[in-house]
Amino acid sequence: MPTQPEAPTKAEPGRSGRTTASMTPIKAASFGYNQARHLLWRAGFGGTPNQIQTLLSWGPERSVDYLLDTDKAPFEAVRADQFDRNIIRPPTPDEQAEIRRARQSQNQEALARIQVMQQERENRDRLQAREMQKWWLGRMIETPRPLEEKMTLFWHGHFATAFRGVENSYHMFMQNMMFRANAVGSFADLLHGIIRDPAMLRFLNNNESRRNRPNENLAREIMELFSLGIGNYTERDIKEGARALTGYTFTDDEFTFQRNNHDNGGKTILGVSGNLDGDGFVKAILAQKACARFVARKLYAFFVADIPPLEATDNDRTLDPVARSAIADLASVLRSSDYALRPTLRRMFLSEHFYDDRIRNQQIKSPVQLVVGAMRSLNTPVRSLSALNDACDLMGQNLFMPPSVKGWDGGRSWINTGTLYVRQNILAFLLTGKRAQGYDPLAKTDERYDPMPLLSELAKASPGAEKDPAKVAEYLLKLTLGSAPESARSILSDFARSLNTGVTPDLVTGMLLLITAMPEYQLC
Repeated sequence: MPTQPEAPTKAEPGRSGRTTASMTPIKAASFGYNQARHLLWRAGFGGTPNQIQTLLSWGPERSVDYLLDTDKAPFEAVRADQFDRNIIRPPTPDEQAEIRRARQSQNQEALARIQVMQQERENRDRLQAREMQKWWLGRMIETPRPLEEKMTLFWHGHFATAFRGVENSYHMFMQNMMFRANAVGSFADLLHGIIRDPAMLRFLNNNESRRNRPNENLAREIMELFSLGIGNYTERDIKEGARALTGYTFTDDEFTFQRNNHDNGGKTILGVSGNLDGDGFVKAILAQKACARFVARKLYAFFVADIPPLEATDNDRTLDPVARSAIADLASVLRSSDYALRPTLRRMFLSEHFYDDRIRNQQIKSPVQLVVGAMRSLNTPVRSLSALNDACDLMGQNLFMPPSVKGWDGGRSWINTGTLYVRQNILAFLLTGKRAQGYDPLAKTDERYDPMPLLSELAKASPGAEKDPAKVAEYLLKLTLGSAPESARSILSDFARSLNTGVTPDLVTGMLLLITAMPEYQLC
């Protein structure tokens, strides 16, 4: 079994012909350095040379099972009191009485004072939302359970809810905790949970839905964007689903079912008839074959390969036959396991298809994947969570603030001339502490990055190689790009000759600056 990243050769398996559609588990003998690296990037946020070698020594099954067993790795649990739940809250009885008296007496001074207090609460809540963004970024950077946070990020984009539409940071935090608790659990549980989630109920206005005036937003988006996809339901299903969800609201931080606002009449949704409530609506959805196919397609697009969004009456016909076959296989596992996610993800992460050469190094890193992955794989200083959060926003991925209920488009939408500029600058900031512009007084810009520990695995596998600039360049290219293309080797070779210092921290950092500026570094 190889202990050192090997240079790619023209005879490397899988480099010619079509992408394999095989969902058969990859053989241990075929699970090399590139495959271990690929698993760490796709099922998490990349890995250090040591972590890659650990997975390589474990083989595919133990590696995948370790990533899926998110409860086993010790890590500080998220506490419900991590953030202040009382910034945005209903007025107390005394406050209600004060407001009532001020309105009745038209006391403008009192009304102005009440309004100022409310504005102060809203400002504090916006500040807390920003602290939550930094907290989550920090958790993704530090976690020994990368798949748990990667799946939490996936569900945030799937059940997309934005702070600006909720205006309650603690409700966004509660939703984030629910996603994490069910990260690799059950999609059925998540769908039942989302119709009780205060952030979602507020975001899609279901808290205003009444039996004599049902709001269709939540019913529509549950079927269109969260579970079935366009073409797999009718407008009548939406109207009936909206009736089933009447009375589903919240009081302060708790879900509330208001029986007096619920429509108790008979309904027919997706061919299921009866006095259906929200859970009956969800069960009718889960009974549809289209549901498992829709969720499998979303998982495939996030973890395996970029594919076109599902269009009306599409039924996957626009997909490449290989992708269509893989998604059908995953959908079958999802249905047979009653929507359990672990066996579905295990099937995906062990499949020969997942490790095919035309799958590896073909997915554009999201802003969060880029930033978190650079720190986790290169062991750079964090420097400033504020700066990292701002960079993610400028690159198009503002945590807790997806652009719409559709979430982020991802794929090629991440890349344009503006975002490429930010991508290169934030990586240079992580490696050197230098900013292209602006100044963050809290940033640890004087903390020098030491890249030399990255070479320990090279020294262990081939003593003395860590002192050879050419071998170091080859090693770093394999770590960062998954391959060592001739053009990249030439760039690093010219750089090493220009310095003529031997292998020093400055040389290695310079090489990493050159690599992270390459187009190939945007892929994983």
